[in-house]
Amino acid sequence: MRPEILYPLFAKTDSLPGVGARIADNLKKISGARILDILWHLPVDIIDRRAGPALKDILFDQIVTLELTVSDHDPVPLKSKKPYRVWCHDDTGTIGLVFFHPRKDYILTKLPEGETRLISGKVEVYNGKLQMSHPDYILPVEQRSKIPEIEPVYPLTARVSGKLMARIIGDAMKRASPLPEWLDRSLLVREGWPNWHDAMKNVHHPKSSEELHLLSLARVRLAYDEILANQLALEIMRRQTKKKKGRSLKASNIFLDIVLSNLPYELTEAQYRSIEDIKADLEKPFAMMRLLQGDVGSGKTIVALLSMLIAVENGAQAAILAPTEILARQHFISLSEMLVGTEVKVEILTGRDKGKSRERLLLDLSLGKINLLIGTHAIFQEDVIYHDLAMAVIDEQHRFGVEQRMCLSEKAKNGTGMDILAMTATPIPRTLTLTVYGDMDTSRLDEKPPGRTRIDTRVMPLDRINNIIDATRRAIAGGSRVYWVCPLIEESEVLDLAAAEERYTHLVHIFKERVGLVHGKMKAKQKDLVMKSFKEGTIDILVSTTVIEVGVHVPEATVMIIEHAERFGLSQLHQLRGRVGRGETKSSCILLYGTLGKKAEARLRIMRETDDGFIIAEEDLKLRGAGELLGTRQSGLPKFKVASLEGHSHLIPMARDDARLVLNNDPALTNERGRYLRILLYLFERDEGVKYLKSG
Repeated sequence: MRPEILYPLFAKTDSLPGVGARIADNLKKISGARILDILWHLPVDIIDRRAGPALKDILFDQIVTLELTVSDHDPVPLKSKKPYRVWCHDDTGTIGLVFFHPRKDYILTKLPEGETRLISGKVEVYNGKLQMSHPDYILPVEQRSKIPEIEPVYPLTARVSGKLMARIIGDAMKRASPLPEWLDRSLLVREGWPNWHDAMKNVHHPKSSEELHLLSLARVRLAYDEILANQLALEIMRRQTKKKKGRSLKASNIFLDIVLSNLPYELTEAQYRSIEDIKADLEKPFAMMRLLQGDVGSGKTIVALLSMLIAVENGAQAAILAPTEILARQHFISLSEMLVGTEVKVEILTGRDKGKSRERLLLDLSLGKINLLIGTHAIFQEDVIYHDLAMAVIDEQHRFGVEQRMCLSEKAKNGTGMDILAMTATPIPRTLTLTVYGDMDTSRLDEKPPGRTRIDTRVMPLDRINNIIDATRRAIAGGSRVYWVCPLIEESEVLDLAAAEERYTHLVHIFKERVGLVHGKMKAKQKDLVMKSFKEGTIDILVSTTVIEVGVHVPEATVMIIEHAERFGLSQLHQLRGRVGRGETKSSCILLYGTLGKKAEARLRIMRETDDGFIIAEEDLKLRGAGELLGTRQSGLPKFKVASLEGHSHLIPMARDDARLVLNNDPALTNERGRYLRILLYLFERDEGVKYLKSG
């Protein structure tokens, strides 16, 4: 239950003075319905109103606060489009105050002739004369305190003015009573951070533009609070998962040895290390929750297979959940080949399977005749009953939500915890791994298997397309196959498809029937036929949108051409490039660009300079931000209110260590600091951490 001290912050905004239903509705659209949401809505700029020069010394476009005497009014005739002007002066000059469509009685009241007023706003020059359009403040001299010297500027909509927002936030701050200090005193002293209440005041009332910076003391303090809440919740969940009763699975190596002896290559040190990590997890009587991160072509599939075989050696079943049918079929083919001589029965189940064949498969699965099941979301539908599912591998983990993981876990026998190995072929920076997958243990495949050749990456302007077509002709004549990826057009599958079809038609005109086309709108059966033709060499050029981004394995494909590469993110370009270089033949990736901005130019330069996915992921985080890198919609990336994962990444390891130390000393958060940290979890709405503490 939420602590009472936080009740005022979680009250609705319409409980604030002067906030009725209409304003509350507008505030909800800007930041949220509660007072706390308003307080997390931070300023992005400041207006400095401290300058008060004489009129003769004013700089154009300067924001000033002037003490002026009203000379006379210059009203306009009815229906005239000219503005209403009020002339004012000081000892050194004259300025016109300009109003469009004003109420005359209002202007006369605000600016009576002969009176002195404080006027604050931006000065311009029109026809050689000083003027100020619609001043921000017009007040009697004795009310100077009502004009803020430094005024915060908030991101707003047309329905809420800056003045209104500043007033509402001022009232909201009055509800924000000081909270007990949940941070260690030595940390506060070392970093020079203010307490929570002062930090909130400082971010909403900055004294300079420097105080708006992500790295200002107040902003860093609040960011650390939020990241600590995130790390604390994840660490609580991680410890709770490790307590969840599972089953101890020991490797007998019967099947593992056969598969390893069938491999035409030696595993890398990173693969052996990851397998040992997984073996150790599986032997424990608790459920495994491990993330296997690997670069493109680092050999995740064999690690996953060897892990699942440990479950099979123990008489249980295992399953692989893949995000697409193409990837599921890819796994089915490659695993079937690797399992030759083991008597392990492997099957595939997708949404396409219907009728008698599906019924037969489900019966075999429930009787334990199928040892490994590979498929899409179809493998955890309600009518899919396993005989004894002990382990699940989730491929391309970031494409699935927690719900799918839970659905799969529920398929375990007798409600025991299921061992889960989540895999991602999108290398994730360490800071993001801690933030998104902090409840999992992590293994990294940071070596490429022997025999992998470095891909020659070239960057060229689109106007050299004819040279590229000539090079394609030569590559095909030499026995190569070519991927041709068409531009990504943001938020428009229709335009993506049009671009791909246009290039396909162009290439068919040159290369005739040796060209195929795949895109996201095609039915799975059609897509499979085209992919099969490409694998078998019936077609030499595969024109595609980004549906080939992950998992497609055609060792004979040695050329990747990406049109308008400047429209893709770094990690996506790296994934696409990883479709080639899978055999022993030297491979090439050609990045064609149209108009290049600075960021796009940086992306293409990085692609040319490195093929290390982990370096690329770090650079992508800097260039694009966490949301775009992971794809916020499905990634489970927490929505941070104050913290910036790019700007505050240095705080994440600090917060993780802090969270672990706290829980080592006080697992239930019951001592004084622990109780205050519970308030922090509720403040940043990481209540799931508290719920886990209670259930634990």
